[in-house]
Amino acid sequence: MQKKKNKKRLSLLNLIIGFLLIYVGLTLWNQRSLMKNLEAKRKEVQKEVQTLEKEINVLSKEIEDSDSLQFVEKVARDELGMVKPREIIYIDKNKNKNPFLNPIKNEN
Repeated sequence: MQKKKNKKRLSLLNLIIGFLLIYVGLTLWNQRSLMKNLEAKRKEVQKEVQTLEKEINVLSKEIEDSDSLQFVEKVARDELGMVKPREIIYIDKNKNKNPFLNPIKNEN
């Protein structure tokens, strides 16, 4: 009779230990997958930060150069369409009509 009680206690104890091991295993598995996801997000954010830093550097350079005469001239020409005195601007109307640049079309 006492052996049956001991066997019941041992099987119950083994069952509890088994559930605890399964619980710990699942918890470790979930943490591992969370760490992988967080690492991927971290790399993504680092790439975005590097891109933004490059953009900031380019914009800072433009701000520094904005006081130069060359920058003012470039803005006046490109954005405002201004020209120097006695300067003639030629516009090529056939720029997009060049037969050597267009692919050959098959007429069937």
